[in-house]
Amino acid sequence: MPVHNAPDQLIGILRDTVVALVRRDGHDLSARQLGVFLTVYMAEGPHTVRGLAATLNVSKPAITRALDRLGELDLARRKTDPQDRRSVLVQRTVKGAAFLREIRGIMVEADSVAHAVAPSEPANSESAARRAG
Repeated sequence: MPVHNAPDQLIGILRDTVVALVRRDGHDLSARQLGVFLTVYMAEGPHTVRGLAATLNVSKPAITRALDRLGELDLARRKTDPQDRRSVLVQRTVKGAAFLREIRGIMVEADSVAHAVAPSEPANSESAARRAG
């Protein structure tokens, strides 16, 4: 049977995940870049700039800027659609798949922390420190 987290636990997991991503060596992603990245990796493709813009309800230039950054980091790449040269396909990369595994690991760890604290408390070290002090 699946275990459901309280909303504060989910926020704590999100916070702990984002903080871990920011603290790790290397570059971090903006919320928009992370949203585009996760959409490409978690939703069935093929993905296009136009389709991502529609799915995320943002402009095509905003998607293009996010993809520029993801491309710089080799987390995704763009390729002209051979069947419609006006369309740009967004492809996954090996480095992107490894990054997704890293995010999953961080979230599993944050979820473990969330289940170790009281269900009504957010899963982060600040609230744990307040309870201990």
